[in-house]
Amino acid sequence: MIFKKEVFNALAYKEFKYYVVARFLITVAISFQSVIIGWKIYILTNSKLLLGFIGLTEAIPAIGVALYGGYIADKYDKQKLYMYCLSFFALLSGMLIFITHDYFLHLAGLRNTVIAIYIIIFLTGIARGLAGPASFSLSTFLIPKHLYQNGATWSSSAWQLGAVIGPAFAGILFGFLGITKTFTIQLILIIFSVFLIYNIKPKSPVQTTVAESVWKSIQVGLKFVFQNKIILSCISLDLFAVLFGGAVALLPVYANDILHVGPQGLGALRAMPAVGAIFTMLFVAFSPIHKNAGYKLLFSVAGFGLCIILFGISTNFYLSLCCLMIGGALDGVSVIIRHTIIQLKTPAEMRGRVSAVNSMFIGSSNEIGEFESGVTARLFGTVPAVVFGGAMTILVVIVTYFYAPSIRKLELKTDED
Repeated sequence: MIFKKEVFNALAYKEFKYYVVARFLITVAISFQSVIIGWKIYILTNSKLLLGFIGLTEAIPAIGVALYGGYIADKYDKQKLYMYCLSFFALLSGMLIFITHDYFLHLAGLRNTVIAIYIIIFLTGIARGLAGPASFSLSTFLIPKHLYQNGATWSSSAWQLGAVIGPAFAGILFGFLGITKTFTIQLILIIFSVFLIYNIKPKSPVQTTVAESVWKSIQVGLKFVFQNKIILSCISLDLFAVLFGGAVALLPVYANDILHVGPQGLGALRAMPAVGAIFTMLFVAFSPIHKNAGYKLLFSVAGFGLCIILFGISTNFYLSLCCLMIGGALDGVSVIIRHTIIQLKTPAEMRGRVSAVNSMFIGSSNEIGEFESGVTARLFGTVPAVVFGGAMTILVVIVTYFYAPSIRKLELKTDED
């Protein structure tokens, strides 16, 4: 247990504070986009399959550029790279203001409007594939190593808080102000995040004496991850958990057809996993995870799968909210453990590439999981798709327990412990 005053140690560093606030703002902004586009696509097309394609459309370019994004994050100025990525997000936000306006729908027609939205989603995937490694690598240069878990907790908390406020406000603003004004607010938030990152001093890459080509450098990063059993096991466990637990893609269906709560209810459903995760982040900030981290990781992922099953069969709005909140709290445990392990076990000069591999496994598997949920829902129905995903998550935990003993032995310790 750490003393109360030590909970805020990482935030004592001004540039890290700027980074955390920017991360919060960009998460709120991207959450706006995710909720509103999902609702817009479903209302325009009434297609569960197209909801799944939203995730796949973003995941493919994110995976495609992630390794190169990791390479340039390691080789070039991290602050500038991240700032450029956020600026690209701002440009895409401005384009969304135009193409989601009723005037564009009238001018271009339903088919072309849907295509234009998917093009923006594709470009968002490119931006995300480059921004992820830059953001992760930048954060480790803003605080000392002994504060990595504390920093990961606050960074994740900022993300989770944004993921709470973003969907909730997206539903409310969309319901009362309309899509154009909501996307205008999104653009303002992104611009503020760019300004905050601009106020962080440039962070030059760690210099190495070995000259490598782009492909050779990427190979080194991949080899490091696949030879490190602890990192690989943690990433693989989360990969399959989020792959099969992608019920988020079907939340518009639950909000509209099963729970009958409209866009405001959809915002609340989208926010609940992050509400639960925030409770986890605050608890871990006061009581960091050190002992029995592996068992805690396995238990939390299995509990997440159970919550997905219960959510899938629920027809009560408030019970559904509780299932999503508890699932988010349990998922927050795995997020903190995985981020801390990657930071502690990865050399500074390789964090961009290792983060890129992590984002390919975890970040993009969220979208691929949403695609899996959309396809399964199309074939077997919405409820069976969600229940199947939760059951498969629990099965993955059981297999990992028996075939990855390094996970069971996992402890989180820094050199100062």
